[in-house]
Amino acid sequence: MTWSFSPGILFAFARSAGSTYVPGAVLPLSAAAPDTGTSSARPATIAATTELPPLRPQVVLSREPPLGPLPQSVLPRAPSPYVCVSIQVLPVLAPSRGGSAVEIRRTLGAARPVYVPRKWERGRNSPERGIIGAVARLPLVRAPIPLQAEILAARAVGGLSRLAGAGGGTTLPGKLLWKLDPSAVDRLAARLPRGSALVSATNGKTTTAALAAAILGPRTRLAHNASGANLVSGVASTLLADRDAELGLFEVDEGALPEVARRVRPKALCLGNLFRDQLDRYGELELVAERWREAVRRLPPETAVVVNGDDPQVGDLASGRPGALVFGVDDPRHAHPSLQHAADSKYCLRCGTPYEYAAAYVGHLGDYRCPRCGHARPPLDLAARAIELDGLEGASFDLSAPAGTTRVRIAVPGLYNVYNALAAASLTIALGASLDEVRLGLERAGAAFGRFERIAIGDRRLLVLLIKNPAGANEAIRTLVADGGPRLAVVALNDATADGKDVSWIWDVDFEPLLAGLERVVAAGDRAAELALRFAYAGFDRGAIEVLPALEEALDRGLELTPPGGEFVVLPTYTAMLGLRKIVAGRGFTRPYWERAA
Repeated sequence: MTWSFSPGILFAFARSAGSTYVPGAVLPLSAAAPDTGTSSARPATIAATTELPPLRPQVVLSREPPLGPLPQSVLPRAPSPYVCVSIQVLPVLAPSRGGSAVEIRRTLGAARPVYVPRKWERGRNSPERGIIGAVARLPLVRAPIPLQAEILAARAVGGLSRLAGAGGGTTLPGKLLWKLDPSAVDRLAARLPRGSALVSATNGKTTTAALAAAILGPRTRLAHNASGANLVSGVASTLLADRDAELGLFEVDEGALPEVARRVRPKALCLGNLFRDQLDRYGELELVAERWREAVRRLPPETAVVVNGDDPQVGDLASGRPGALVFGVDDPRHAHPSLQHAADSKYCLRCGTPYEYAAAYVGHLGDYRCPRCGHARPPLDLAARAIELDGLEGASFDLSAPAGTTRVRIAVPGLYNVYNALAAASLTIALGASLDEVRLGLERAGAAFGRFERIAIGDRRLLVLLIKNPAGANEAIRTLVADGGPRLAVVALNDATADGKDVSWIWDVDFEPLLAGLERVVAAGDRAAELALRFAYAGFDRGAIEVLPALEEALDRGLELTPPGGEFVVLPTYTAMLGLRKIVAGRGFTRPYWERAA
C-alpha cells in the first residue's frame, strides 16, 4: 500500500514502549518522491514494509512565498461590485483518495516541494458520485452586496477582535473589507467632505502625521490612523471607524503608497525621506523611489505635493510637479563634519557622480550638489533655521514660510524630529493652515507611541525610542548622547516580517558612542545573541552584556537595575516595541496603543 500526503516535510512518529508515540526521524523528500528534474506533479509516496513499526503521519503544509517583495495587502486589486460565494463542499477523505500532491520544483538549482492541487480520482469511491459530487459541481454564485452591509460586517469583525483580545481592530476590519470589495475603500474615501492627506517616509511618518493631526485637529474632524496601521487595510479600518470625519489624515507605508494614493485620491501628499529599510521586503531604495515617482506622476494636477528637498531621491520628485512645496533644514551648525558611512543616496541621480555636501544633517539628508552635472537641492519654500536642540526635552527653531517666519517649540527631541515638524508644517500649510495654527499645534503635540515615549512604571520611568534601520538608529543614539547618554540600556531586536528578516543592518549602526557611556546593556528579543555579538565587536565589556531574549525578563531586569526615581532607555525594533508596550499595558501602567491613539 502507499500513502499520498499534502506537501512539504513528512514527519514519522515511531512507536516506543507501550502506546506512547515519540518523534522519529524526518523522512527526506527523496524517500517519498525521487527528483527527476522535471516539474510534473507527482504525489510524494512512502512504501510501507512489514519491517517498519506503525507510522503516525503528520501533514505540514507548505505554501510558496509571494513572488514580489511587497505584502499582498499592498498590491493592486481590481474592484468588483460582487462578492463570490461558493457553495461547493470539499469532502474530507483519506489521503490516498486525493486532495493534494507534491510537485518538485527547482529554484536556483535547489529542489523544493510545492503544494499543488490534485485531481480527484474517478471510480466507485470517487467524491464526484452521490450527493457530495452533486454539490461540488454547483457553480459559484455571484451576488451583489450593498456597501453598507460590507461596512457592518467589517465593523462587527473589528469589535469581535477587540473583545477577543486579538488586537485593537486597527487592521482586521480593513482586511475583511478589502477582501469583500476593494472598491469599498475608494467609496469610503470619497465620502470625506474635505478629502484626504497622505504622509509617507521611511523614518518619521508616524510622528509627522501625529504632529499634523495636532495642527489640524482643532479646525476639522479627522480620520487618522494614529495606531500606525499604515497598509491599505489600516487605512480602510480607519475609514470604517471614524464615521463622522471630514478629512482623512493617513500615514502610509512606503510600499503601499501607490495603491493607497490610487484608492483615496489625496488632496495633499507629503513625502519625507527614503532610507534603506527591510530590503527583504521592499527591495533596493531605487525600486521604492521609482514606485513613488510613478505614483506622483499619476496624481491629478490639483493634488498638492510636499517633498523633503534635502533628500536627493525625494526632492527630485518636485522637478516635474508645478506648485510642489519643498522643505528642508538650513542651519549648518547642526551638520555632521562629513557624510555618514550609513548614508544611502550618495550618488547623483543624473550622472552617477558622488554628491558634494555643503551640509549633511541626517544620513544623506542635506545641502547637496553634483560637481559634474550640477544637480542640486531644489530651492526651499519652507525651512527650519536657528535650530536649538534641548537634549531630551525638545527643540525649537525658526519656521520660514512664504507667509512669514515664526518661532516654534516642539516637545519631541532631536534634529530628525525638527524634520518631522517641518514636514507636518508644510503639509498643513498646503491644506490651508495659518502660521499661528501651525505654531500652536506643534507646541501642544506630544510624542507618538514608541517614539521618545516616556512611561511611568511605579517610581521609575521607561524611555522608548523605536529603531528599525541604520539612519533612524544613529539619530536616536545621537540625541541620547547629546544629552549625556544613559548608564543603562535595553536593546531589543526582533526579526518578524514587520521588522525585516535580515538584521544585518545593526552592523551599520554606530552603537559605539552610546556604549562608551553605558555601565550595562541588556540584549533582548528574538535576535538577542546577534546584538550581544555586535556590542562585543564594538569593544564593550563582555561581562557587562546580559542576554535576555524574553522581553518581559529584559524589562524586569531594566527596572531592577534602575534606582527609584530613575529612568532607563529601551531601543526596540517595531514588533519588540509593541510587545513591550503590551507587557506594560497588561500591568496597568499605560493603555494599549490603539486606545491611546483613539
